[in-house]
Amino acid sequence: MSKSLTHLDDDGSARMVDVGAKPQTARLAVASGRIRMRAEALAAIREGNAPKGDVLSTARIAGIMAAKKTGDLIPMCHPLAIDAVAVDFAFEADGVRVTASASLTGRTGVEMEAMTATSVALLTIYDMAKALDKAMVIDAVRLIEKRGGKSGHWKADDAL
Repeated sequence: MSKSLTHLDDDGSARMVDVGAKPQTARLAVASGRIRMRAEALAAIREGNAPKGDVLSTARIAGIMAAKKTGDLIPMCHPLAIDAVAVDFAFEADGVRVTASASLTGRTGVEMEAMTATSVALLTIYDMAKALDKAMVIDAVRLIEKRGGKSGHWKADDAL
């Protein structure tokens, strides 16, 4: 099955897709990723005594701000009036998992906003804790669920 490339015009030049005729629907996207680190860095984050201060509060704010700026960062993303963004953290044995959700009622999805929030929150954790562990590894950033729009509900069938 051949599918046309929606972000290219007839001449092959990049373009932003026109979503003006699409119906507005409630949309939600959830993304996740993790950062692995040494036990010392993880303990400092967990205990709230990292050299640069409260790592997770700073990372939460950074993720929320990033979601709101996604249209400025990703060339073909539409600037969106997001209704809500949440950034949550879970400690794992060797690091921290970030899960971000974004929602709105609109003509295009918020997958990129959720993934951008996740990515920037992870980068902020790295920045806040790099004095303790420069070898931290960010990985497994992915979409785990989306709702709304023409394609409806989609959920990853596994969790990394």
